[in-house]
Amino acid sequence: MIGDLLNGGGLAEPTCSRAGCGDTATWSIAWRNPKIHTADRRKIWLACDAHVDYLREFLAARDFPLEVTAGVPKEADA
Repeated sequence: MIGDLLNGGGLAEPTCSRAGCGDTATWSIAWRNPKIHTADRRKIWLACDAHVDYLREFLAARDFPLEVTAGVPKEADA
């Protein structure tokens, strides 16, 4: 994305966080690892429709607190 900006391109669409996926993200997964993150610290993964369940299950299997919401946060667009 930064390369696109430096090369005169526009902003790239937010893409799925699943390794190897370049599809446009339509979901946000806010999560944290309670062993290393305080309750106010959350990470956000983006997901396409095909991978939202996979990423949710990956985090849930590790008992990480998570919240899945439709859409992409505005700061992910920048």
